[in-house]
Amino acid sequence: MDSKPLQKGNKENISSDIPKGLISSPETSKTSLQFNRLQPPKEACREDSRLDFGQFTAREAVLDEEYWTAAWLRAESHWEDKASDRYVENYKRKFTEQEFNSIKRNCKSQIGHKSTCILAVKNEPRNVILKNVVGTLDLSMRRLLHGETFPAERVKIPLFCSIQKEGSKYGYISNLCVAKSARRQGIASNMLSFAIKSAIYYGAEQVFVHVHRNNKPAQLLYQKMGFEVVEIASSQLSAEQTYLLCLRAQGLEEKYL
Repeated sequence: MDSKPLQKGNKENISSDIPKGLISSPETSKTSLQFNRLQPPKEACREDSRLDFGQFTAREAVLDEEYWTAAWLRAESHWEDKASDRYVENYKRKFTEQEFNSIKRNCKSQIGHKSTCILAVKNEPRNVILKNVVGTLDLSMRRLLHGETFPAERVKIPLFCSIQKEGSKYGYISNLCVAKSARRQGIASNMLSFAIKSAIYYGAEQVFVHVHRNNKPAQLLYQKMGFEVVEIASSQLSAEQTYLLCLRAQGLEEKYL
């Protein structure tokens, strides 16, 4: 899922219309989530591990309730244009459950690569978590596999090459979305800044993202952040109508660290 169009919305609370069935479903109760859990104050997170901007903070998600709310927000964004579908609430409920399990599994696992769920939250600690999360994205730290030139794209491996050289480390951004009621406030760009800062801190030489060719707002956003289309990889992605964008970390340390 790439970025949703960042259109202007109203200022209503993002969770005022959460379907009751989404919270009280049998699948949810198994996870022992506390939906009345208050948002932790930003001071609970070290200053060098968060990014404050305006009334919001970008940081890593650490609580199961935060993972669940990020999953719900992605479901809302995914079916944003299909609100009239009679089964849309069932689809969103199932998607949220699957996405929650995926986020939690990826963030807890340290085998192969590090995965982080990044949130943008309102700085209102007296609100419950469900009401404060306004944006989310995933950041994965990986290494290029033997023969790869770009993520998931291989070139021909030399016939007699037997030495498995360790590839360069890179960051991969996915699932960027912002609550409809909170767009046009710099949330997406600041979450990206925090993700890039984290990737560089963890040793990434490059940061990649895939964007659909028809998603012009997302393309403009990434280009403003310094990403460039990888032309050599585009032909391999033409069937999916997707661009691969890359930001090279070299020389960015002073800006982000």
